[in-house]
Amino acid sequence: MSSTAGLYEAAGYFLPWIGYLALEEEKCAGTCAFKSTPESNRVEIAYFTFPEFEKQGVATRMVQALLRIAFDAVPGLIIAAQILPGENASTAVLKKLGFHFVAELEHTEDGKFWEWQLENSGTD
Repeated sequence: MSSTAGLYEAAGYFLPWIGYLALEEEKCAGTCAFKSTPESNRVEIAYFTFPEFEKQGVATRMVQALLRIAFDAVPGLIIAAQILPGENASTAVLKKLGFHFVAELEHTEDGKFWEWQLENSGTD
């Protein structure tokens, strides 16, 4: 909850560009969010699956939901995801959903990460 409150404090609270909970059988299985409102036709997403729900498709469903929300709101928007480098569960989710690798970048505080993007033509 504190990370969500911090996100809203930094970026503001603007529907639909907020955080969401993933519920599986009435339990919270994970969380996903838009990290801010779109800027320059781009928005970044983040998602996290709680350990007991890993490897059950929760992350895939969360990202799919964020994509639907984003493309319904702004057709043609570029969706970005910044993840830890290397082949991992997040890379598998992003590849499965059509994202492509853009670059390895580095944050001063967080270190190296990979950026992936998905662009919707806006005609679907």
